[in-house]
Amino acid sequence: MLLFVLAAVAVIVAVRWVAARTGLPAAALLPLIGIGYALLPGPNISLDPEFVLLVVLPPLLYSAALDSSLLGIRRNLRIVVSLSVVLVLLTAVLVGIGFHLFVAGATLAAGIAVGAAVAPPDPVAALAVGRRVNLPPKLVTIIQGEGLLNDATALTILSVAVAAAVGGTFSYASAAGTFVVVAAGGVAVGAAVAWAVRLARPLTSDPLLANAVSLATPFLAYLLGEELHVSGVLAVVTAGLIVGHHAPRLSSGASRLQTTAVWRLVDFLLEGFVFLLIGQQLPAVVGGLREYDTSTVVIAVAVSVGVVLLLRPAWLVLTQSLPRSLHTRLGGASDDDLDEAAGARQAALAERNARRLTAREVTALSWSGTRGVISLAAIFTLPLTTDSGAPFPDRNLLLFCTFVVVLVTLVGQGLTFAPLVRALGLRADATDQARVRNEARSAAVEAALARLDELVADEPDQAPAVDTTRAQLRARLARYRGRLDLLQQAESTEVPTSPEYEAALRIRRAAIEAQREELLRWRDAGRLPDEGLRVLERELDHEELLLPKRGGR
Repeated sequence: MLLFVLAAVAVIVAVRWVAARTGLPAAALLPLIGIGYALLPGPNISLDPEFVLLVVLPPLLYSAALDSSLLGIRRNLRIVVSLSVVLVLLTAVLVGIGFHLFVAGATLAAGIAVGAAVAPPDPVAALAVGRRVNLPPKLVTIIQGEGLLNDATALTILSVAVAAAVGGTFSYASAAGTFVVVAAGGVAVGAAVAWAVRLARPLTSDPLLANAVSLATPFLAYLLGEELHVSGVLAVVTAGLIVGHHAPRLSSGASRLQTTAVWRLVDFLLEGFVFLLIGQQLPAVVGGLREYDTSTVVIAVAVSVGVVLLLRPAWLVLTQSLPRSLHTRLGGASDDDLDEAAGARQAALAERNARRLTAREVTALSWSGTRGVISLAAIFTLPLTTDSGAPFPDRNLLLFCTFVVVLVTLVGQGLTFAPLVRALGLRADATDQARVRNEARSAAVEAALARLDELVADEPDQAPAVDTTRAQLRARLARYRGRLDLLQQAESTEVPTSPEYEAALRIRRAAIEAQREELLRWRDAGRLPDEGLRVLERELDHEELLLPKRGGR
């Protein structure tokens, strides 16, 4: 087992290296490698749905929630809810009806079960590609929000469908009531866990303790939700959104830096293992098809894939054709809340969020619905038998249909999403983003200068010490204002370059690198212990981290 884990890590690293140099998404390449391994003779790893739902799903969802924008999701709440709740429900029902009508011997409940499994997109591949091709922030927020919320909807529908298939009874009223209770309970549990984490912050000033709490939080939220028979998935997502929103006020800079690094590593390894695991399920899902004739398999796959691929664009087109009044955003700041300096920009942002999606944006969102391990984990939870002891209806066929949907969307859409986005010409306005960041930097420095003036007024004897810091801040403010003047004059969406600005950055980076080299010479000569080297290197690393990214954004 250890050898397999080491080999998997090596494959994940190699694929990441290839993906970085070819532009191909690792999420699409890894399942293909998993399939290739599964076809070789030797041991294979089978998917344990309980392991995925208990160990893999909570940290991935929590990390995604921490990285999401609570305000951004609120601004786009209508379309996020329409995709993550209504579209998931429609997908499950239409797949179920298709199975019941066209697949010989299939029951409606069994069809809805597979529909629920294939309904929720896994946005990992789409977001990885979208960020690389600089997809507009609004589309990234929609994809993020949909991916965070749709799993809870799908798993709830699945549980209701399985109960109907196993017990032979189904009540729409009971199913709707169960869904509302489970969803509301999950949100309440997540909010309670986030509140508990907030209370624990004073006790976790040490970055190591803060990271330990952060890693434990998703499992606590999920297990508590499941123990109370509500949505553990929604509990994790809610906790992550709330904690992520309040983290800037509640955690130290050192804790945030370390937490971000830890979660990036967790995401990298878990996602890599998950996508490899998807491909390795091929023998298990194909082996159970011997009892079905080819026509039944083809029809079942056509229904599953057809509904998944066609319903999403149809739903997006339908919802975007609704009256404009239904596209106004929920929440956000009102006009009274906008200060004079930011009013125009905030009003423009509100207008962009309120407008309908363009045809190009609808096309991109239509092709972003890649399915992933959640679909496979969900369908593998189907019981082997019903309450009467009979085999669960068409279980092997449902497994195969889900696998094909995952493979078609993950590989097919994953590999073609970047070319599609480029062909559509969808790109974030880099100049506008850089302008906002530099305005915020300038405002932050101005606030710091104002605070220094207050300190001098309260403690005049501190004036000499304050003057040094004031000079540094004023120099930084001059750089930011100069950069803003250049950005204000820019006419394209690309960030303009300034030879003087870029030269200053190169000089500062060269100075930091020279300091690193000198510290290493001291260490190698025995004049500086390794512990001291690490402390001083960390200071330089933080200084380098403060420098703008290349391109001056």
